[in-house]
Amino acid sequence: MTASDPVPGTAVVGLQWGDEGKGKIVDLLARRHDAVVRYNGGANAGHTVVVGGERYALHLVPSGILVEGCRCVIGNGVVVDPEKLASEIDGLRDRGVAVGGNLVLSDRAHVVMPYHKAEDAAVEVLLAGEDEDQGDGSRAIGTTRRGIGPAYADKVRRSTAVRVADLLDERRLRKRLESVVRVRGAALAALDIPAEDLDPDILVPRLAEAGRRLAPHVADTTWHLHDLWRDGRRLLFEGANASLLDVDHGTYPFVTSSHSSTLGICPGTGLPAAAVGEVVGIMKAYSTRVGAGPFPTELANEIGDRIRAAGNEYGTTTGRPRRCGWLDLVAVRYAAMINGASSIAIMLLDVLSGFDRLRVCTAYRRPDGSVTDRFVPDAAWLDRVEPLYEELPGWSEAIDASRDWHELPAAARSYVDRVSEFLGVPVDIVSVGPDRAQTLVREPGMLAVG
Repeated sequence: MTASDPVPGTAVVGLQWGDEGKGKIVDLLARRHDAVVRYNGGANAGHTVVVGGERYALHLVPSGILVEGCRCVIGNGVVVDPEKLASEIDGLRDRGVAVGGNLVLSDRAHVVMPYHKAEDAAVEVLLAGEDEDQGDGSRAIGTTRRGIGPAYADKVRRSTAVRVADLLDERRLRKRLESVVRVRGAALAALDIPAEDLDPDILVPRLAEAGRRLAPHVADTTWHLHDLWRDGRRLLFEGANASLLDVDHGTYPFVTSSHSSTLGICPGTGLPAAAVGEVVGIMKAYSTRVGAGPFPTELANEIGDRIRAAGNEYGTTTGRPRRCGWLDLVAVRYAAMINGASSIAIMLLDVLSGFDRLRVCTAYRRPDGSVTDRFVPDAAWLDRVEPLYEELPGWSEAIDASRDWHELPAAARSYVDRVSEFLGVPVDIVSVGPDRAQTLVREPGMLAVG
């Protein structure tokens, strides 16, 4: 193979309901890749990376920004809050992180507008109020209220969408916003959207300023990525959210608004499937979920509280406490299947230290008494099943100081091996703490620069 031959890239994808620790693995793997590519989601996603004790919370900028020499690409499949992105760039620069030509933003990425965020919040309140009146459980999705769903909805409506390229031309931007007001103004006003969020005279100068700040980063990323790929550059695809929140393959309707599995890479970047080779599935050693939706292994008790406290399970973006529970291997195996996971990274194994016995879900009992080990991505179905558990021995020792696989207690190694056996996929990475150094690699050289 010559240096100019295309090489398959690597995808990093969450296998649960998000917050698995994808940012840490992207940061580690970026050292052996030339570019990190974000292909879905918006500022509702939050990747936390700890480097040398310094904590960085990233929302739109790919995690590779912390690796010198790595190019970061925000693809067309992402919905971008331009003011948030500009602020995130400023924050990184203030902390000494270089952000310049190493960050490229798609001119075809769609824009999250102020009225999208107001609409998102208003609809959630409306649904929650309706539920309280009917007393039949929450129908609110539990979004971050960052406007992601409404922005994707306008993308599909087409006539009311705004793209990054529109921000660079004030005349074009004004025409787009005037069209939005004509088509959606009455409906948005009915939701009590603030008048200033629908006034082109206010929005155009505000968004054009954000456009000027982002302009040095804007490019046609489809051609850019194809050029990199054809030149033999190694691409690392960074998914936001996670597979069980995928709009088509997650626990619908309690999902995000994009394809957050690896199935979103091609439409979110313009690259063909041949550009993706290895798929690293990221999972926690237990389960968490933020927002509404079914969660069969949830522990609404002192054990769940203990996991939450030990894992600091609060949202990077919102600060909301996460719902916690035992590991659901049925759900993770389904996610590994649809993503084509070729290896697994287990995160936060250290959180389980101190438990005498651990439980993992290996099947569900349906309401009719029958048992299945197949996951069905439908909220109504999942809400009616009972998890069936397998018990495994726990370990008392703290493992956050372990730096080699063989330093882990035998019970911890057995837990990891049982996960791998059930999933049918090798576990190559185990994380025992938030820092880069707290990462155990079972395959020598996997994280080496190459």
